[in-house]
Amino acid sequence: MAEILPQDIALDAASRLLLAGEPVAIPTETVYGLAADATSGEAVARIYEAKGRPRFNPLIVHVADVAMAERFAEFSTLARRLAGMFWPGPLTMVLPHRAGSGIHPLVRAGLDTIAVRCPEGFGRDVVGRIGRPLAAPSANVSGRVTATTAQAVNAALGDRIRLVVDGGPTRVGLESTIVKVTDEGLVLLRPGGVAAEDIEAAAGMPLQRDAKDVQAPGMLASHYAPRARIRLNVTDVKPSEALLAFGPDRASGAEKAAEMRNLSPSGDLRQAAANLFSYLSALDAANAETIAVEPVPRHGLGEAINDRLARAAAPRETGRQEI
Repeated sequence: MAEILPQDIALDAASRLLLAGEPVAIPTETVYGLAADATSGEAVARIYEAKGRPRFNPLIVHVADVAMAERFAEFSTLARRLAGMFWPGPLTMVLPHRAGSGIHPLVRAGLDTIAVRCPEGFGRDVVGRIGRPLAAPSANVSGRVTATTAQAVNAALGDRIRLVVDGGPTRVGLESTIVKVTDEGLVLLRPGGVAAEDIEAAAGMPLQRDAKDVQAPGMLASHYAPRARIRLNVTDVKPSEALLAFGPDRASGAEKAAEMRNLSPSGDLRQAAANLFSYLSALDAANAETIAVEPVPRHGLGEAINDRLARAAAPRETGRQEI
């Protein structure tokens, strides 16, 4: 089982593990989070691996203050007002991603937006200590009950992580409220620890609740579609196709590929997960009409990799699509 340390003596130990790329279960005012360095693809992949998360859904980026958040997201006047009212606290805002932010693409699951929150307590303290943002979904096995005590975290994930920081029972006890801030207003994506009515009062406008095109990310059948068509599980590569490879052995005709990226030459699924979105983007930038994808095993993180590849390859109403 994982080591459990009280939060008042855990800051150094948690910081060391996080800087080494290890996930750590931490208390926040909402629920316990499974935190990892949001700038490291392999660290973030370890979150998905530990949770058994079936899809690469976007993760919330936890920051120490608004100044840190503005390194990663583009804040409107309205977003700054809400941050001033509810941060630190249980409000997550989905905002346009700032190019060149350093946040790993796996955190955003290939979207052009980023979810940011400034938590209370230990979560904020450890972000301030390491000087890096933390990706932190709930610290539970995917699909299971969310943990609000260190003991519940340890029972669920103790054999998969090294440290659980014990801050006692969480104060709020349910996840943060998520709102998307757009030029047109505010869209409620998930009710949570801040009442919708309080957000509406602070914003001076009603929340939209019909989020057809901004559902919880990862729910659309076609998602993160590059401009190029995607051909999955190939055993041969056609001339002029780009190739997304996996492992040490190549598909027939790989030498004819217009461009190639190998998700993991050694066949490491964690490395493959960390490289997935950036390598798809790089191959799409090569302007090939089609990206051929070699088979990726479906066990472990391979399930999530194949899920995202299938969504990227899903039929669209028109041929080539923008990311």
